[in-house]
Amino acid sequence: MDTVLARTFLEIVSTGSFQRAAELMHVSQTTVSARVRSLEAQLGRTLFVRNKAGASLTRAGEKFLRYAPTLVQMWERARHDVAIPEGHRAVLAIGGELALWNPLLLNWLLWMKTNAPDIALRTQVGSQDRLTRNVAEGLLDLAVVFAPRNLPGLKIEQVFDEKLVMVTTNVEQPMVDDDGYVYVDWGPEFETQHGTAFPKLTNPSLLIGLGPLGLNYILKVGGSGYFRMSTVRPHLAGGRLSIVPDAPEFQYPAYVVYPVNNDNESLEPALKGLHEIADQARK
Repeated sequence: MDTVLARTFLEIVSTGSFQRAAELMHVSQTTVSARVRSLEAQLGRTLFVRNKAGASLTRAGEKFLRYAPTLVQMWERARHDVAIPEGHRAVLAIGGELALWNPLLLNWLLWMKTNAPDIALRTQVGSQDRLTRNVAEGLLDLAVVFAPRNLPGLKIEQVFDEKLVMVTTNVEQPMVDDDGYVYVDWGPEFETQHGTAFPKLTNPSLLIGLGPLGLNYILKVGGSGYFRMSTVRPHLAGGRLSIVPDAPEFQYPAYVVYPVNNDNESLEPALKGLHEIADQARK
C-alpha cells in the first residue's frame, strides 16, 4: 500500500478535517478525497463520516488507526536503514524547534559526536506542529519541542523544564510598560499567564515571534522582555542584562517525542544523551 494514503489518513484524523489536511499537506481537497477513496477501496471499508463539523472515524477507521502509524514508520525506517553511511552502524533523524537548538540541542549533537560516533545524524529545524507530525509519519526518529500534539503512536516525555524570566538592559528603570518592552510570542499558555500578570500589555506595540530575534533586538537597542533563562544567563553574567525585580517567572517545559514502536537501536543512546545534557543545563 502506498504510504501516502496512510499519511493522508493520519493527517485527517489529526486535524478532523479533509480541508485542513489538504492545506497542511499542500495538496488540493480533491486529492485528499481521492486518496481516502483509494484507501477505502483497498481496505473494503468506509473510514470516515463527513459532516459540517469535519470528519469523524467510523468503527473501521478506528481499527485502521491502530496500524496506520506503524505502516508509515516501518517504511521510513526501511528507507533510513538502507541509506546508512559507510563506517556507521545506524542513522538517527532528529528535529527540534529553532529556539531549542542553541544551546540545548547543539550540546546534544556534541555529546552524540563524542559518545556515539558510529551513529550518523540527520537534523531538522521546524515548527512544533510539523516536527511532531514528522515523527508520527516516521520521517523523524525523535523531536524536541515545547508543546507537542498528542498524535496516535507517539510517546511524549518531559525532558527539560525551561524557565522564562523578564530581563532588561536598564536595571535603574525596570518598570514594565509598552515603551521599550518586547513581547515575545511563547505560545497560548504564556499569553494567558502574561495577560493575567500584565493586563496593560495585552496589545504591545512590538510583538516578535522568535525568541532569539527578540533577544538580539533588545541587546542592540535596549529594552526588556521575557526570554529563556538558558539563553540570557551568559548576558546576565556579563552585565549586559539584569533580571527585572519582582517580575513573575513562567515555566516553559520542553518535551522529547518519539514513536511508541521504534526498533531503531540508536534511539536509546540518543535519549540518554539528551537527558544528560538537559540535567547539565539545569545546574
